[in-house]
Amino acid sequence: MEKSSSEQKLRIRKQFDSFCKTLLKNEMIDYERERNYRFKHEISFSELTQKELKQLEIMDDYIAESEMFRVFDYDIEVKDELISEALKYLPEKKRNVILLSFFLDMTDTEIAKYMNLVRSTIHHHRVSSLKSLKKIMEEIKTEEKK
Repeated sequence: MEKSSSEQKLRIRKQFDSFCKTLLKNEMIDYERERNYRFKHEISFSELTQKELKQLEIMDDYIAESEMFRVFDYDIEVKDELISEALKYLPEKKRNVILLSFFLDMTDTEIAKYMNLVRSTIHHHRVSSLKSLKKIMEEIKTEEKK
């Protein structure tokens, strides 16, 4: 016996209704799962402490705010304006020793090889350059205050 057209339509409607309810139920489960995950693993910026916000902070460095010095095959960037200005007053050899030593972390022996000098000479240049730099920087500071 064949089912009437209206019974078949009713059966299809009930199947569709059941399908829609199952679909909505599963979507709700997925939504709750995602919400719980976010609740456990994410935090709002407004809930962060100042210390935590500071860790996320990034400062851009611009070349205009720094001075570049060329020493042998190296380009050395000096970001501090006072130091870069003071380095300009040093003789080239002494300036190179300071830049290689403090900005590239080279040892006196490594610098001596580059400059074809004795290690003790490099040590002397570094020590005397630091004294000169200190004096030059103090002079620059006093001139700026005037």
